[in-house]
Amino acid sequence: MHSSELKNLRIAVVGAGYGGAAAAKALSLLGARVDVYEQAQRIREVGAGIGLRPATVNRFRQWGIFDAIAGVSSPSEFFEILTATGEPILKEAWPAAGEQTRTHLIHRGDFIDALLGVLPRGMVHLGHRLRTVEDQGGSAVLTFADGATAEADLVVGADGIKSVVRDQLFSAKGPVFSGEHAYRAVISVDDAHGMVVDDNLRMYIGRGTKVYLLPLRHRGQASFDITALCPDGTWTPQVGKDDLLRTVEGFDERLVAITRDLDMDAVNIRAVYDIDPVDTWHSASVVLVGDAAHSMLHHQGQGANSAIEDAGALADALRDAPSLPEGLAAYQATRKPVTDRLQAVSRQGWAEDGIDEVFPGQKAGTAGPSGNPPSSLNPASSPASHPAHESPAPPSHPASAAAGRE
Repeated sequence: MHSSELKNLRIAVVGAGYGGAAAAKALSLLGARVDVYEQAQRIREVGAGIGLRPATVNRFRQWGIFDAIAGVSSPSEFFEILTATGEPILKEAWPAAGEQTRTHLIHRGDFIDALLGVLPRGMVHLGHRLRTVEDQGGSAVLTFADGATAEADLVVGADGIKSVVRDQLFSAKGPVFSGEHAYRAVISVDDAHGMVVDDNLRMYIGRGTKVYLLPLRHRGQASFDITALCPDGTWTPQVGKDDLLRTVEGFDERLVAITRDLDMDAVNIRAVYDIDPVDTWHSASVVLVGDAAHSMLHHQGQGANSAIEDAGALADALRDAPSLPEGLAAYQATRKPVTDRLQAVSRQGWAEDGIDEVFPGQKAGTAGPSGNPPSSLNPASSPASHPAHESPAPPSHPASAAAGRE
């Protein structure tokens, strides 16, 4: 689009999470007038650590915000997968061959604070819960719960897995339960029982359970995450310390000790959901990004990274296309095949017995899963992780893909 057209473009972003904040930054750099509408009265990101892959970090360089991100993150050298008892399965270095940028490990809260901190004052409007969105062809109108309205030439739906924008305009299908729970906490390195020895992510795999340790050196902390099978699809299930301990039975005793020492009031507990691929991401004046378009399971660590890539690709497409409709079509054509595949691969998850299928010839030791989930978390009683869906080959660097804990 011509620079004068971009400067006259009014853009409303719904949602101030990773995708919304990144889209606001990328689109504002085109010269467009951007407003972000967020339903929360105060933005507070819960959860733990994630990994920002080289392509994501390079976007931050492109947007001139790398220093803001680097100041609250730590560069990492490799990702390692081990058995429940610590025998190496595989280690993959990053950056990969030919890449100069390193993966950065960051706390979710620091990440969203940094992204929002680079936006101009007054761009983000809190307390705006979206009720309806109407695409009128040449523009779109947002109506909020308090009756206020906003009109824009382009609405960017970045309102997450429970997206109102997606539900009203593109797909009424709800989120899909994975048959898993995620238990996440941030602990002091001093409480990690010697398990944090450098700045690299490690994943320990037992039968039905995955334990992640992601160092956050800039905080003197580590993200400690457990993903375990469970048939309870309640969004925020009630889980006790004994339940967590049963999921890590047979794991390295130091991992068990970390679990035993957890303050349950500080553990983020949630059922794990994603969505089926959405056929169409845009209409004449509305487009989806991030989880609103392609919420995926966290096994490949691609949720936040994909949202950032969406934001960059959308800005690139609008800049390069002759018109807004052509730009939206180009954006979908660029990103949807990638995220469709990532959604499918993420549904494959990680299983110790299947590592050799994912990484042929790279498995260092034999599978010896030793953790048995409690009766309430028994794989036999848990719904299969989307068995009806196709399981394509993993991306060219699947271990790197697992870097970002989502």
